[in-house]
Amino acid sequence: MQIIRTSFACLFGLGALLAFAPAALAQQRRPPAPTPPAISHAETVPAADQWLWPGDRLQVRLTGTPGLRASFLNGQPLTELPPAQAQGKRGVYQGTYVVRPGDTLQNRRISFQLLTPDSLVVTAFSKNRVRFLNPNEPQLALTKGPLAYLNYGLGEDRLGGAKLGYLDSAVVLHLTGRVGSQYRVQLSETYTAWVPQEVVRLLPPGGFVPGSLTGSWSVQGDSVYDYVRVALSQRLPYRSQLLTEPSRLVVDIFGATSNTNWITQRDGLRELGDVTYEQVQPDVFRLVLPLRHRQSWGYHVGYRGNTLEVRVKRPPRKLRLQGLRVAIDAGHGGTNVGATGASGAREKDLTLAIALKLRQELEQAGARVLMTRETDATVDNGDRVLLLRRLNPDLLVSIHVNSSGSATAHGTSTYYRYVAFRPLSVALYEQMRGTGLAGFGNVGSFNFGLNGPTEYPNALVETAFVSNPGDEKRLTNPQFQQRMAEAMRRGLEVFLQRTRARGPRGWLLKQAAVEGKKS
Repeated sequence: MQIIRTSFACLFGLGALLAFAPAALAQQRRPPAPTPPAISHAETVPAADQWLWPGDRLQVRLTGTPGLRASFLNGQPLTELPPAQAQGKRGVYQGTYVVRPGDTLQNRRISFQLLTPDSLVVTAFSKNRVRFLNPNEPQLALTKGPLAYLNYGLGEDRLGGAKLGYLDSAVVLHLTGRVGSQYRVQLSETYTAWVPQEVVRLLPPGGFVPGSLTGSWSVQGDSVYDYVRVALSQRLPYRSQLLTEPSRLVVDIFGATSNTNWITQRDGLRELGDVTYEQVQPDVFRLVLPLRHRQSWGYHVGYRGNTLEVRVKRPPRKLRLQGLRVAIDAGHGGTNVGATGASGAREKDLTLAIALKLRQELEQAGARVLMTRETDATVDNGDRVLLLRRLNPDLLVSIHVNSSGSATAHGTSTYYRYVAFRPLSVALYEQMRGTGLAGFGNVGSFNFGLNGPTEYPNALVETAFVSNPGDEKRLTNPQFQQRMAEAMRRGLEVFLQRTRARGPRGWLLKQAAVEGKKS
């Protein structure tokens, strides 16, 4: 019985196996279920919060399962890029949508979809938000703080964005876009700039696009400055340029249209010639202010109420160091160490040592020296600019040491931003070369904070490379620091000598001769 039961059991197990075999084999032959589509990344390009104006492009990118239909923004198609255009990757989709008048999108994330042939949909959203602006509801803002500024574009490097120029506070701006932390400003019908969000305050809706007629304006002088004052109905943005050959100051007021019927030029002018204006565009009013001397000594543009005031500095009465107000800026300091050499030499210590030696040189020559720091103190560059604005020097020399990722880079260099101040940087460069340092160059349009002010001629001296063993040895040598200080003093003297030799413009000499004959 037991054997039968066993045999019966074996027969039963074999039958069960034969009964279930077809189903198991069929299951093995069935193709695996398809992998559901997936989105690994979805973003706006650039990957930042944006405000877009009609005519702007919303650009997006999606990365996910290749070979499917992709869309964004409620059905706008995305195109899958060939791997050759996507760094060898598959499943990269891109798309563009041009914003049209009447489109509405109120600060939302962008939706993306991937669609399979059997209508399975996968959805994802961008991290950043997008807003479509309504031209019928202008977004306005006011500048705030003493150092508000405009940038040309969105580019950035270690010096920040390329600056168009500084603005006074409470200037009205028409914003027509945003990318990340910068707003686009519509300065005129054909000209835009960008402003960082930290220097503006958004206004509530309901305002008008800024604009003003110009009234008749005046030009006059006092014991220190010549002034141009143009009355407007509100504070409009502006841009200034100090040009040479011939020397002149050009100021564009954006949003202004001429209603100027006369310009009163009063007695006492010393630096401004016969001023005039141009309506270069229907909404751009240009002041053209000829200067009587070939070398400009600086100017300031700002507002008194809603009157734009251009304050033009006159040359020092005597072009020599004695009595001259010279500012010295020792770069870095405190927690801002700057560059460090292989032996441990720190930029903040080197610049202060050289600056103190230069102060002694200048004071011995009779100059009145103004320092942005005299100790190992942390001083923000913006605070330095504001300090110098209050001190009102005749000249500024900013002292730094250079550094490079290559130890072979060596030599001295000088830097300026405005071409009218280039002669100062050239004179300093020539004398620094006289110390035996190799020449690394004279660099213009330098977008550094201490080169930004227009109120006085200024130049930056990169004395030598602390990253180069030979230069570092010189920089840490007190005797060589003294030689560099003496070279900078001579550079200032040469600048003043050349300025005297260049003299005033020819027509001013003729005018002086005529006045001399009358007397």
